Amino acid sequence: MLMMPRRVTRRRQFRGRMKGKATRGNVIAYGSYGLVATEPCWLTANQIEAARVAINRFTKRGGKVWINVFPQKPVSKKPIGTRMGKGKGAPEYWVAVVKPGRVLFELDGVAEDQAREAMRLAGHKLPCKTKFVMKENEQESIEGGNE
Repeated sequence: MLMMPRRVTRRRQFRGRMKGKATRGNVIAYGSYGLVATEPCWLTANQIEAARVAINRFTKRGGKVWINVFPQKPVSKKPIGTRMGKGKGAPEYWVAVVKPGRVLFELDGVAEDQAREAMRLAGHKLPCKTKFVMKENEQESIEGGNE
């Protein structure tokens, strides 16, 4: 099932620009492990779905997955073979605007090596570079257990 807004009552949007780092959604809120974008990009609904399926397939639906991005921006396109002018095209697909530092996916309920591999597979489905991160208090508890 593709992600897209249920209702839209707006004009066709401009493309905008992706400057700066993510100020919201840049910490792991739900799970223990996360996949963070390290460069700006547009994530289409198809790419988000492909990454989600990759995570679920690898973990054999063992853990819980959170998707922290939602495609709210319509990208319009004019049909092939259409002459210039006559207004802007109809919305073709939906994208999520992602800035560096944004947590895209979160995962919990699996071992660290399994989570790392699942996030690596998901990262290959996305158009931007990503990195694997863990929650801070989890790292502290691991260090505390060694003493």
